Parts: sequence; C-alpha cells; structure tokens
Amino acid sequence: MSATGSADARATVAAELERVVRRWHQLPLDHALSAVPAVRELVQDLADEVAAREHLPPQPVPDLGPAVLMDQLRVVVFDHARVGLADDARSLGVLATRLTDLRRALP
Repeated sequence: MSATGSADARATVAAELERVVRRWHQLPLDHALSAVPAVRELVQDLADEVAAREHLPPQPVPDLGPAVLMDQLRVVVFDHARVGLADDARSLGVLATRLTDLRRALP
C-alpha cells in the first residue's frame, strides 16, 4: 500500500472514532446506559485482539462506567494500531467499519 493510501485509511479510522465519541457525548444518560453493552463488547474485542497479537492472555477491560468508556475505546483503537493490527488498508477498513457499525447502533 502506498504511504498516501495508508494515511488516508488511518484518517478514516480517526474520523470515524471521533464521530462515535461525538455521538456518545450527545446521548442522554439513559440512552448511553442502554448502549454500554455494545460499546464494551467492541472495546473488549479490540483489547483481546491486541493481547493475542502480543501473545498475552486476554484480560477483561475494567468496567469504569459510561463516563470513561470513550476513553477506553480510544486507547484500544490506539493499541490496535500500535501492535500492527491496522497496518494495511484492509485492516483499517475493517476497523473503520466496526466503528461505523457501533456509531449507527447508538440510540
């Protein structure tokens, strides 16, 4: 993949992550609480993928409540890239799609 293509794909993931975060912050508390399981599922899935890439056993991501959940999502997306799980257009596209699906699932 070209450097431009890689940069474009990373920008797409970053933009979609920011859309999820922005949407989350717009939710009334009761709507956010109803969406916590879906967000936590993605956070845990990404954390498990990172652990597998680093040959570590999966660990549960602590439940720190809805106020911190977007910070946890940002961290696992960053870690996903850090360990090389988002090194090509296909991987980045899958990650962007997962984030898009999450955003669309938010009430």
